[in-house]
Amino acid sequence: MTAIAEPRAASLYYRNGSSDKEYHVRLEARDAGFVVNYAYGRRGSALSTGTKTNTPVDYAAASRIFDKLVNDKQAKGYTAGLDGTPYQHTSAAGQVSGLLPQLLNVADEADVARLVNDPAWCMQQKFDGRRLMLRKFGDSVEAINKLGLVVGAAEPIVAAAHSLPGDFILDSEVIGDRLFVFDLLGRDGDDLRDMAYRERYAGLVDLLAGSGPHITFVDSWAGAADKARRLAALKAGGAEGVVFKLWDAPFTPGRPNRGGSQLKFKFVATLSALVTTINTQRSVGLSLLGEKGWQPVGNVTIPPNHDVPATGAVVEVRYLYAAPMLVQPVYLGERSDVEATECVTAQLKFKTD
Repeated sequence: MTAIAEPRAASLYYRNGSSDKEYHVRLEARDAGFVVNYAYGRRGSALSTGTKTNTPVDYAAASRIFDKLVNDKQAKGYTAGLDGTPYQHTSAAGQVSGLLPQLLNVADEADVARLVNDPAWCMQQKFDGRRLMLRKFGDSVEAINKLGLVVGAAEPIVAAAHSLPGDFILDSEVIGDRLFVFDLLGRDGDDLRDMAYRERYAGLVDLLAGSGPHITFVDSWAGAADKARRLAALKAGGAEGVVFKLWDAPFTPGRPNRGGSQLKFKFVATLSALVTTINTQRSVGLSLLGEKGWQPVGNVTIPPNHDVPATGAVVEVRYLYAAPMLVQPVYLGERSDVEATECVTAQLKFKTD
């Protein structure tokens, strides 16, 4: 009897101590065959996406690939769950979008004190997500990562984008199936990037007013007293940090050599580092790029629910402080949206007396 060629999907989860990961796999029809796509990462974070079938295959082959993926994950301790967020994959995944985000340099404590009191700068919450741009044109909705590449997106976000009027380009951070939007780069064919941020933000609020939970705009605070109050509340509430933006500045893609019209300040210390050595007992050596080339900054242990990253991979690490090696580093996972050249020593936060 011939198997019925129906789509298949599985959502798997792994919890162990502080680790909480999810893995989603889908078998779906495409063109004259079938593809197997997947999404994975920390629960509640922006998931990385990929495919096991670069070109469509027949249903039997796709089913074997699907079953192997599920079995491999279950062998590593993942269990089935029913509350996963489905991801909408795209045949354009990995293609260059033509868009790049504006990347932020780091503010220090002195910068923060100055910017809080400067009415020319607004302040916003920095969310613990991943950078994602969203472009809607007609019936097409594309998600674009930090490297400017087209990626998959959570279906609730795609559906919410379709429900919004007209065409647009949004810049945002994504956490799970929620998009926290802070900039409007284009609307109905008009390129807004040369406009002042104040005007772009006003247009964003107008577009997303009443948009629902899956796509929301980020609040901005302008007055010194309001910024100071919100800053203290976000610190006390365990937020990741804040971002300061110059109201009158245009959008500038890429990262300036220093300073810039947008600056970030994190309450917790995290960084992206390059894996330069593979040690014994599930440990890897990390390095950062400084004025004298690549400099080792210590080792980090890889939890059992993570695969050991290969040499040359970029990984995210949380740590207490640098002295100069990382103190109490915690492995958070690989970063497919960060390039090795971004793993610089300027990320380091040193202990202050």
